[in-house]
Amino acid sequence: MNNINFQQKLEGILSNIEEKETVPTLFLHACCAPCSSYVLEYLSRYFEITVFYYNPNISPKEEYQKRVEEIVGFIDKVYPEVEDKNRNPVHFVEGEYHPEDFYNMAKGMEHLPEGGERCYHCYEQRLKETAKLAKEGGFDYFTTTLSISPYKNAVWLNEIGDRLADEYDIQHLCADFKKKNGYRRSIDLSKEYELYRQDYCGCIYSKMEREQQRKRME
Repeated sequence: MNNINFQQKLEGILSNIEEKETVPTLFLHACCAPCSSYVLEYLSRYFEITVFYYNPNISPKEEYQKRVEEIVGFIDKVYPEVEDKNRNPVHFVEGEYHPEDFYNMAKGMEHLPEGGERCYHCYEQRLKETAKLAKEGGFDYFTTTLSISPYKNAVWLNEIGDRLADEYDIQHLCADFKKKNGYRRSIDLSKEYELYRQDYCGCIYSKMEREQQRKRME
């Protein structure tokens, strides 16, 4: 899967949607408002999107709540429920927040570096819930905003997504949203809408690693 051009595959799917003149539904797992900003701008012209905020990894609870409020505020401001020929409706659903689910998953992997095996299983945990609820909700596709980050492994994310698509019998929208300057655009949109940009991925282990990096730079 390392040699697959995910952006090319995505563009092929989007081209087919345009040709059919349909508006499929997309259940979009989101990690935060900044990462969602570009993905929503890019995909809302093709899909009716439901943003699914499911992130039991985020710690502490105050940080989790801040990110929820930020993404809800962004959607309400930029995607109000009005007709717009250039984009389709965007909805929001918050998943259940049970951080103990993340800690149980991460047992034995607490000291692994960011970007390693713990992160793989964290991706899997969040995408599995996304695929499951997307199937239950009758959505056409599911995917995640996570691949927009240069620190997230797009190969892993698409590998997991494709496997879950087979398991739950629902289409996975392959993507590497950092392509076509997606990450750069998310930074620009964050500045434009004054979005809160966190300086660590979300879990306590990434927070500790970030703090250690700061100390080394002092």
